[in-house]
Amino acid sequence: MNNRIKKINLNHSLIFFLFCNIFSLIAFKINNFTISPLICLFLILSIGISHGSLDNQKGEKLFQIFRINNFFIFYLLYILIALIVIILWIIIPYISLVIFLIVASYHFGKEDTQFLIIENSHLNQLLFFLKGSLIIFAPMFFHFDETISIFKLLLIENETFYEFLNLIETNKIWLYGIILSTLSSILLFAKNFEFKKFTIFLDYFSILIINYYFSPLIAFTIYFCFLHSIRHSISLISELDKNNLGNGLKIFIKKSLPLTTLSAIFCLIGLYLLNNTYNLDSSILKIIFIGLASLTFPHILLEYLIEKYEK
Repeated sequence: MNNRIKKINLNHSLIFFLFCNIFSLIAFKINNFTISPLICLFLILSIGISHGSLDNQKGEKLFQIFRINNFFIFYLLYILIALIVIILWIIIPYISLVIFLIVASYHFGKEDTQFLIIENSHLNQLLFFLKGSLIIFAPMFFHFDETISIFKLLLIENETFYEFLNLIETNKIWLYGIILSTLSSILLFAKNFEFKKFTIFLDYFSILIINYYFSPLIAFTIYFCFLHSIRHSISLISELDKNNLGNGLKIFIKKSLPLTTLSAIFCLIGLYLLNNTYNLDSSILKIIFIGLASLTFPHILLEYLIEKYEK
């Protein structure tokens, strides 16, 4: 089954790579090509967050391990962690942003690659982090000013923080970060080599291509929805029905729809409230990134606990 998943993910990476090239070529040929932030929000609230919509089932599994019968506690804790993240972002936004970027780098690198890696060593964890950091370094390198503008819309007002980022930009440190991420991909690729590991480089070049041609928001939306989310969903679908992935997909859609819809409704309510104070594009960016941060932390914590205690 593991080889089957590797093959599916390789095909997925190839399709994504071709999509990124074709879409980038179209954008290059059309002057002032852009995608509305509303479309980005719609994609993230549908395809994007759906890969975390089975967290309640993972929570049930974790509560069975801990022999906790009252499952209401899971929802309470999950929502509480998400609210704490939002509150901390309002109180200490630049620290929250830095922590989120670090955690997200590790999460993206691990979730997009671990199906290829058997050994769970500390070195591999570091390589996952460096590989995933390309999602952060690429927009900083190709579109520094636009990325800084997004940070400012996310309530980051600390001038020392921006002076530090400008210093990094002046010394081209982002390029060194990309080089480190490249080396991590090479090491992960070379370890116990097999053909299906070309997935790593297809993903690597896809991320560089979309970040070169598109704004940080569009590039992130393409990556998050069509690479990261779909890849994670593939692993969930295979768990739901190992023998029939078509049936697993049907079960996944049915089970993921309630929480995906509920999360989208809360985000839209938040957008409505924010739009009373900020303009629409600014409100959308806050919902996308601060909202994702609030969902990412309980999601990653749950994944960590499941991985640790299931074994």
